[in-house]
Amino acid sequence: MNDHIFSGYQWLVLRHPKTWLVLVALLVIAALTQVPKIRIDASADSLMLQGDPALKLFREASERYATEEFLVITWQPPGELLGDASLQGLDSLAGELRALPGVSSVVTVLDVPLLESPPVSLRDVTSGDPLPSLRDPGVDRSLALKEFTTSPIYADLLVSRDGSVTAVQVNLLRDHSADALLQRRTELRDLRDAHTLPAEGWTELHDVEQRYKQRSGEILQAHSELVEKVRAVVAGHASQARLFVGGVPMIAADMVSFVRSDLVTFGSAILVIMVLVLAVIFRRVRWVAIPIITCGATVVLMLGLLAALDWRMTVISSNFVAVLLIITLAVCIHLIVRYRELHAAEPDSALFSRVSEAMRLMAVPCIYTALTTVVAFVSLVVSGIQPVIDFGWMMTVGIAVGLVLSFILVPCLILVWSIDRARRHAGSDPTVTAAFGRIADRHGRAIVVASLLLLVLVGVGVSRLQVENRFIDYFHESTEIYQGMELLDAALGGTIPLDILITAPEEGAPLPGLAPETGPGAAQPVAEDDPFAEDADDFAAAAPAASGAGWDDEFADDAADFSAPAAENFQPSYWFSLQGMREIDTVHDYVDSLAETGKVLSLSTTFAVVKRLLGNDIGSVELALVQKSLPGDVKHMLVEPYFSPDSEEARISVRVMETSRSLRRDQFLKQLHHYLVEGIGIAPERLNLTGMLVLYNDVLQSLFRSQILTLGAVFIAILLMFLLLFRSLTLALIALAPNLLAAGLVLGVMGLVGIPLDIMTITIAAIVVGIGVDDCIHYVHRYMREFPVDNDYRAALHRCHSSIGRAMYYTTLTVIIGFSTLTLSNFTPSIYFGLLTVLAMIVAVLGALLLLPVLIVLCKPLGPGR
Repeated sequence: MNDHIFSGYQWLVLRHPKTWLVLVALLVIAALTQVPKIRIDASADSLMLQGDPALKLFREASERYATEEFLVITWQPPGELLGDASLQGLDSLAGELRALPGVSSVVTVLDVPLLESPPVSLRDVTSGDPLPSLRDPGVDRSLALKEFTTSPIYADLLVSRDGSVTAVQVNLLRDHSADALLQRRTELRDLRDAHTLPAEGWTELHDVEQRYKQRSGEILQAHSELVEKVRAVVAGHASQARLFVGGVPMIAADMVSFVRSDLVTFGSAILVIMVLVLAVIFRRVRWVAIPIITCGATVVLMLGLLAALDWRMTVISSNFVAVLLIITLAVCIHLIVRYRELHAAEPDSALFSRVSEAMRLMAVPCIYTALTTVVAFVSLVVSGIQPVIDFGWMMTVGIAVGLVLSFILVPCLILVWSIDRARRHAGSDPTVTAAFGRIADRHGRAIVVASLLLLVLVGVGVSRLQVENRFIDYFHESTEIYQGMELLDAALGGTIPLDILITAPEEGAPLPGLAPETGPGAAQPVAEDDPFAEDADDFAAAAPAASGAGWDDEFADDAADFSAPAAENFQPSYWFSLQGMREIDTVHDYVDSLAETGKVLSLSTTFAVVKRLLGNDIGSVELALVQKSLPGDVKHMLVEPYFSPDSEEARISVRVMETSRSLRRDQFLKQLHHYLVEGIGIAPERLNLTGMLVLYNDVLQSLFRSQILTLGAVFIAILLMFLLLFRSLTLALIALAPNLLAAGLVLGVMGLVGIPLDIMTITIAAIVVGIGVDDCIHYVHRYMREFPVDNDYRAALHRCHSSIGRAMYYTTLTVIIGFSTLTLSNFTPSIYFGLLTVLAMIVAVLGALLLLPVLIVLCKPLGPGR
């Protein structure tokens, strides 16, 4: 370190230890007052890929089809589903749910119209009179159950096929103020990205972003409170039926709960175990207290800063506390071990001199380890996913805070704690690191061969990495989320929403020519003998002849509405023509035939219902009636969710089976799009896929590209920093080798054991690189000091293992034991994080204590020597 800078540090910090301890204590107290304001954001919006065109399309579609967020409650009574006891309990449950603030409506089997119990006519449907329901006296419940289990609308959505389970849909009030803020934010961001945002627009953008952030936090909190109230209501009916609560708001609330619980429970457990391990290692109260105080102060200051800035933690960035503990603890232990070495070598030297010299010797390697670790975490910033970006910046700021506090608190506490209490200590070496030194010295070639074999294993493992996961696997089988999602998939049509949006072809454009058959090989060309362009002309001719065409008289009256004047005033949509019906039927049937899909709803469902009402096929006039003459409540249920007249767009709503072991999102979406374009003949510009399935797949694919592919850039940056520090290309490459092996080995193990690469595990690459780089820098920097003593590579190896090796060993042992407690979590990502962090620490320290010294001895980068 520059002598002038270090002299300033001595005068400013080391000469005034009590002053700095008081200042830090005041900062910690101030930060503690902000900690209760910490917020955890687990909303779906926070996990989306910002700037993704699919996200914009998803929001536009949600607005266009007025979709609401909802909770789903499964009701599975011990007796008959439609028995008196079951329906009375279900009605009572629905009534209590409707009374909750924030609920817009509740839909049960009691509230939907019955069309086949007994069968009603199309005239009954279009008349506007109330349709029968289970609330009506005298309804044949056996017929109703048959309808619920066979109807294209209700089966596998409202009632399971076996008639044992029904769903209760609790629709949540839509927050229009948040929608308006989101829309305005999107508009301003589009202008910003196009470099056309005026000067005053930047102020508005910042204001809108802050207001939307605050409002979304309030909505998430309100949803969390509502979920708890819903659960309380459900618990009151547990004796009447087997119930589970599901839905995106519930998952978001539970993820916040899991993360918060893990932070408190396992954070405390890790801290306690760290204290115990440090006590066993150092056997002095001050050497336990000093690193714990420093780590605690770092975490509290960072949490206070996050709270003050409303910088929200997510399920991803919540790990930053644990990672920050590791990095800060490593710095503290290195400083303490170096001080203890100086104390052992010169027990009678002045306390200030020992402390000052320890800080001087460790300043350069600690600063470089911080910088290289920052480089690893900055790689997360290019992900495009806000929680991952936040994690990268949080770690960058946290590492800087941890480094500064370590060089303030550790020396100041030693100076204050040790006044008039100086002790001699033997500085004895643990046998473990000495044993590693002997292994590296005696079995160097075997270590190199083993490393090469590991590289082969890494190649195999990385090739098996999956950029996939089952969301359900985030949770333990005993949790309500897991059991509820499993039941929804098995009995009620799936959980992950996917929307297929198809716009009508432009006039004169070629039309798809496939029959409505299912399966990739079943679709065959059909004659286009009823083109859409002729449908409107058919109405005038068809309507007068309706009564002679075998239709009911009452339906003939409806058909007569389509006289020549009416036909001139009403132009039916393409989707309500025979050609449009064939196209939507073909797509619907194909999607429904796929193993990964559950319930599929579209205009094809509506047409199927009409066919069942008529008892035969439908033609142009009936299709036009469906578009024009259905009453509002029926149209709201059968048409509006699947057709947008303004954009001439048809929507196919699909539920994908989250529990499917065969589901590979990216492959599934690509094959689906390919078949719709190539197999059915839909022009690509007419077709869009959206929904949570698409958005989450985009996130996973982006993470793979941004993180795995940027690892190369990260290693290049680290290599340049090694060159600057070590002044030797050979030594820089040698120091980089164990890091490459460590990162590859962790990713390879993930591939071999089937741990998917997703939003929760992607950050482990940055963590591995950060930890591995720290160990290598400390070891090589110390080796460069030890080698000139006698120019003996092997002797320098043993001295390094007995000195800096101890600090690496202490840090690794403490973290391994502490983070092993995460395996007891109910939240699978926490378990993975704990296991992968432990693996990363083990691989990093083994690479630094075995492979690194062997490569130094073999390559002799420091010049001739023994």
